[in-house]
Amino acid sequence: MEKALLVTVKLKSEEDSWDIENTAQELEELCRSSGAKIVENIICNIDKPSAGFFVGEGKAEEIAMLAHREGVQVIIFSHDLSGTQQRNLEEVIGRKTIDRTQLILHIFARHAKTAEGTTQVELAQLQYLMPRLIGKGLILSRQAGGIGASGPGEKKLEIDRRRIRKRVDTLKEDLTRLKTHRQEMRKKRGKALFSIALVGYTNAGKSTLLNALTDAGQVVQDSLFTTLDPLSKNIRLSNGENAVISDTVGFLHNLPHHLIEAFKATLEEAAEADLLIHVLDVSHPRVYEHSQAVFEVLKQLAADNKNIITALNKIDLLDDQAWLAKLKKDFINPVAISAKSGSNLDVLLQAVEKNFVGRMVQLEVMVPHSRMDIVNLFYREGKVEKAEYLQKGVRVKLSLSKVLADKVLRNKEVEVISG
Repeated sequence: MEKALLVTVKLKSEEDSWDIENTAQELEELCRSSGAKIVENIICNIDKPSAGFFVGEGKAEEIAMLAHREGVQVIIFSHDLSGTQQRNLEEVIGRKTIDRTQLILHIFARHAKTAEGTTQVELAQLQYLMPRLIGKGLILSRQAGGIGASGPGEKKLEIDRRRIRKRVDTLKEDLTRLKTHRQEMRKKRGKALFSIALVGYTNAGKSTLLNALTDAGQVVQDSLFTTLDPLSKNIRLSNGENAVISDTVGFLHNLPHHLIEAFKATLEEAAEADLLIHVLDVSHPRVYEHSQAVFEVLKQLAADNKNIITALNKIDLLDDQAWLAKLKKDFINPVAISAKSGSNLDVLLQAVEKNFVGRMVQLEVMVPHSRMDIVNLFYREGKVEKAEYLQKGVRVKLSLSKVLADKVLRNKEVEVISG
């Protein structure tokens, strides 16, 4: 386990609703999720970044003395560093120095499992690295392991800009093919299948909720960015409608724009969904800031105007019912739940079903015995209220999605009694 020294910076010119203590705490959460041991978090308030060292040469020398005294292996800054700043800091401190974006990418690299996830991570890492190549100095030679070395860093980075550009082009082509494949899969699902996406701040409980509603078996950990690769599972609601529900990568305060661009393929599930379930951790002291961060990302995805249910999660950790009552007033279509204990999940599903109004129609039809495949379809895709097996055929009364109902009604072998 690497020892890490954190440097949290607040710039006077920054327009940010988060105070420096909140920024420092989140940097610590990110660091713990990366597997590092935090030695100390240095707080710095500065007017503007120094071109050479970001925090100034004097502060860099203070950091160097503390790092040497405590046996620190890595210095992590809360703000992005330029290639020059990173190189100068490493020369003065004599330790590997990375910024918040590199830390996030390292966590992404640890958690990516699918071809799409690992491709997106490598692309984001190389796009971040390319403008920071400085000959064969520290930024290249130090990539032997530890934080900041997952993904392409493990290849020792004996590379140049030309080779990186070639690799970036290849990765973009790979992602385009994966995107095309995913779009084809959506077409196969058909418009009849209602789509739901779970969105929310990282560690809000999206994966736990997906596991509670389906048999997804998603890995659940008390750390940031446990879920990177999207996972979609079918869910059948009590009104007979089938839907697909997808987990998505967690959002973060000030998630760098280029990371959102790199992971747009993963976040497409939210952009394409018919309904969003915004999962909020009501036990977290920054619940309002978390919600704001989520909507900032949704806006970039042009998904902020979709139908939304707010799942006020982790009520099992909340003692103040007055606080919960306030949250219910402040958020869109709120449902207080505990994904972990299963509390009020039935209420959440009822709220989901309200979004199906107008998508389901009532039918009563006569199906010949020779077309039992259609009867099986009714049981599989609709909600059968009554089925009578008569000499002429099977008389079925059911609810069915409009799209499937239209297909059934066009079948000349099916006699429509009502609907």
